Amino acid sequence: MKLEDLRIKIDNLDNQILDLLNDRMEVVKQVGELKRSTNSIIYRPEREKSIIDRLDTQNNGLLTNAAIEAIFLEIFAVSRNLELPERIAFLGPEGSFTHQAAESRFGAMSDYIPLNTIKSVFESVETERARFGVVPIENNQEGSVHETIDLLGIRDVKIVAEIPLFIHFAFGSKEDSLSKIKKVYSKDIAFRQCRNFIEEFLPKDVTLVEVASTSKAAKLALENENSAAICSHIATKLYDLPVLFENIEDSKSNRTRFLIISRNIVNQKGTNDKTSILLKTSDNPGALANFLKEFQLAGINLTKLESRPARDGETFKYWFLIDFDGHYKDKNVQQIFNAHQENIRFLGSYVKLC
Repeated sequence: MKLEDLRIKIDNLDNQILDLLNDRMEVVKQVGELKRSTNSIIYRPEREKSIIDRLDTQNNGLLTNAAIEAIFLEIFAVSRNLELPERIAFLGPEGSFTHQAAESRFGAMSDYIPLNTIKSVFESVETERARFGVVPIENNQEGSVHETIDLLGIRDVKIVAEIPLFIHFAFGSKEDSLSKIKKVYSKDIAFRQCRNFIEEFLPKDVTLVEVASTSKAAKLALENENSAAICSHIATKLYDLPVLFENIEDSKSNRTRFLIISRNIVNQKGTNDKTSILLKTSDNPGALANFLKEFQLAGINLTKLESRPARDGETFKYWFLIDFDGHYKDKNVQQIFNAHQENIRFLGSYVKLC
């Protein structure tokens, strides 16, 4: 078959895809009208996950499961915006990894608000200036984000989803040769996590300049001659900065977990859920151990346990952030909740992705 014939075939397939997508949006529009009439929640991560899982099992073509997920997450985002336009607050600036995490779930068409602090993201969601907020909770290289944990304990929000994101750094510059680069801009943590690349590839006399964010680094690299930036891929796209090297981080397993928060939204049960709570125990000997023992006896798997100061005026009192497998509506979970109502702050049940 000739090249022109193949291109015509692709064009015809694209036309069919467009027609099918428009058919899908017509149904989505009807779903949105029904949800609004019953005051139902638009964002249902558990429903989206079940669709992707079903498509994965049916897939017998050239598309990888990761490709299917990427395509349909964007379709879901467009669909939700058709049902009800969404405003998403995230820890900025634009081009940050939190921005990248937000776009991975809410797509490119949502209304994004970059904010300077995690606290302002929580406040925007709590006051409903934003429908959802995206904040980092932990990185497997640097540890937990304590501010996020502390704010979960005092703000009237719920966790509705988690986003695992592999952290890949790009090396961007207008220069076409490493020998021309005299300055490299980036955030301190990025320099630490790309140390091997810096030592092996860059000229010995290059100056490393720390800036407030990796997106700021990309902007500076675009504006200044003989310079480069270590930044996120989304930052290079935002500023049209040419990429010389991809994935320059030392650890290929570098991953950050982000949370999507919203005002008093609790997800329906799915097939693979996770629940987060904050626990405040008594001063009795073995109180924490006894509480954790109840999870073992109930057959519930704990996935995270971390202590944080209670910050309520009491000296050396602690909250414990606990993540475990299961949904808060599960019978065995409800038994534990009912026995410890005064000491548990429920943070959310959501689809388990990491």
